[in-house]
Amino acid sequence: MSNALLEKLEKIYERYNELEKMLSDPLVISDSNRYTVYIKEHGSYSKIVSKYTQLLDVRAKKQEVESLLVQEGADRELVEMARDELRELEKQEKIIIGEIEDWFVTDEKISCKNVIAEIRAGTGGEEAAIFAADLFRMYARYAEGRGWKVEIFDNSETGLGGFKEITFSIEGKNVYERLRFESGTHRVQRVPLTEASGRVHTSTATVAILPEIEEVEIDINPNDIVVDTFRASGPGGQKVNKTSSAVRITHIPTGLIVKCLDEKSQHKNRTKAMRILRSRLYELLEGQKRNERDQIRRDQIGTGDRSEKIRTYNYSQNRVTDHRINFTVYNLDQVMQGYLDEIIDALMTHYKEERLKELAVSV
Repeated sequence: MSNALLEKLEKIYERYNELEKMLSDPLVISDSNRYTVYIKEHGSYSKIVSKYTQLLDVRAKKQEVESLLVQEGADRELVEMARDELRELEKQEKIIIGEIEDWFVTDEKISCKNVIAEIRAGTGGEEAAIFAADLFRMYARYAEGRGWKVEIFDNSETGLGGFKEITFSIEGKNVYERLRFESGTHRVQRVPLTEASGRVHTSTATVAILPEIEEVEIDINPNDIVVDTFRASGPGGQKVNKTSSAVRITHIPTGLIVKCLDEKSQHKNRTKAMRILRSRLYELLEGQKRNERDQIRRDQIGTGDRSEKIRTYNYSQNRVTDHRINFTVYNLDQVMQGYLDEIIDALMTHYKEERLKELAVSV
């Protein structure tokens, strides 16, 4: 662990103890606003302070054992026991340091959230729409393998089974933490079903992974939205097409428009549309904050912007390459079946390493 990170820990520990004193101050207790602010801050530090005290305890025990090992004339049996204990303490220290580093690089308030995912066909016409559908199935299979739940909100299907666009949610444990780096432009190189001459085409689809934001986390003024209902278009004579159950919501201040027509119930479609709107508004506001700050990570993991080309799927070589970290695997067939962990783990490891480098120089 770097000295810079250790210094940050010490400052957090000092602040935690300061908050404990303030929370027992009658003046603070009588001021509900101040008390609420302090109790939230205190709670946010409790986990890392617990890990820090564990680290201090382990390091203190290590010093005791190490001092025993350098004593002259120490009993041989005691020395062997001390060496065994030292090895065990070093293992504990390594685990605790890893957990502390994870705390610094992970925003727990966001990483544990479900996601709203949007996939849109890019350049390439019908082949791009087919690729968008392939990506949806890839994520759906990955979600299934991890025990997550997928729910489609809205989609625009083409004649050959592709999607011009599809919006869906994925619910489960730490979904956003695993999928956050999937946002961007995905590129496919293959012979399309629509290509008679056997020539390889390059097509694209964009993916957006948005953390699902709860109603209490973002305030949307009812006067700032316009809700329209309409009949969903599509094949067949389903009830969904006979009633004005589809919902379109326009957020006037930002111009954001979301729609949902997957359900037969207008109420359910409106609820889903509001879920999408909250996530899109959050992404918009966070993007503005990122632009206001120094973009330290611009040349590292990438911004997650949909316009950024992040990955190529080359069918002739059975190859998938993530361009942000120059990482390649030759099991595209398995990746498209939802075996994404190797790529996702590499991205998360790279992000953690780069984030720790940033922290080391930003005391």
